[in-house]
Amino acid sequence: MLIEIDFNSEEAFYIQLRNQIIVGIATEQIREGDTLPSVRALAEMIGINMHTVNKAYAVLREEGFLQLDRRRGAVVALDLDKLRAVEETYEGLQVIIAKAVCKQVSREEIHELVDRIVDRFGGQ
Repeated sequence: MLIEIDFNSEEAFYIQLRNQIIVGIATEQIREGDTLPSVRALAEMIGINMHTVNKAYAVLREEGFLQLDRRRGAVVALDLDKLRAVEETYEGLQVIIAKAVCKQVSREEIHELVDRIVDRFGGQ
């Protein structure tokens, strides 16, 4: 798993880490049942604070991507609650699409972008 933190980004490190792990799962670089590195090991690998990694793991657990086990550590375990996923997608897309509309991005361009992203992750 290759994680790269952009230390110049305004996006919080734990969000960058969370997002990269989710993309890794979506692209099957990280699979269900895989164990992620320990908090300490991942923090050392990417050069960030352990508390930051711990926060990213906690958010991923809350969002239904990980289970935290004292013996095995952070294990990829997907919560397949589709209704919840649809609601979260709707909520997340509202602001993104509103920003695009404000910038004159057309409906067709938005559809094309969504199709490209879904294709990247092997979606139906």
